[in-house]
Amino acid sequence: MIPIDDTLAIPDEEVTFATSRSGGPGGQNVNKLETRVTLRFDLAGSPSLSEEQKARLRERLATRITRDGVLQVSSQKHRSQGANRDAAVERFAELLRENLREEPPRRKTRPSRAAKARRLEEKRRQSQRKRERSGRIPTD
Repeated sequence: MIPIDDTLAIPDEEVTFATSRSGGPGGQNVNKLETRVTLRFDLAGSPSLSEEQKARLRERLATRITRDGVLQVSSQKHRSQGANRDAAVERFAELLRENLREEPPRRKTRPSRAAKARRLEEKRRQSQRKRERSGRIPTD
């Protein structure tokens, strides 16, 4: 089980792992071993998530989800496959945790009367400064 939060955990059977060769420097380790790990999670077919949760994830993680509805998370930070696998699982859990969180609705606010007055006064000062720089005589 991959724990996401207090109420949600994804069973291990719902995720698959694929390995491939990592890029970048690393010598023979990079040339010979498949250390990059890609975690795949079938978002569309997951029984662990509600339809509302699936819709929220599809909307927020659109760039990471394939046309087939599969969420992909890759890791190639570490030199070993095991460490990359753990990193991919942790990143997957973090992504779900962040994107399933409900944002509180925005409460409209207004600037105070004093804030409006300060803004207008600063605009007047700036205008005066620029008029003085230009060397022309104001027509007020």
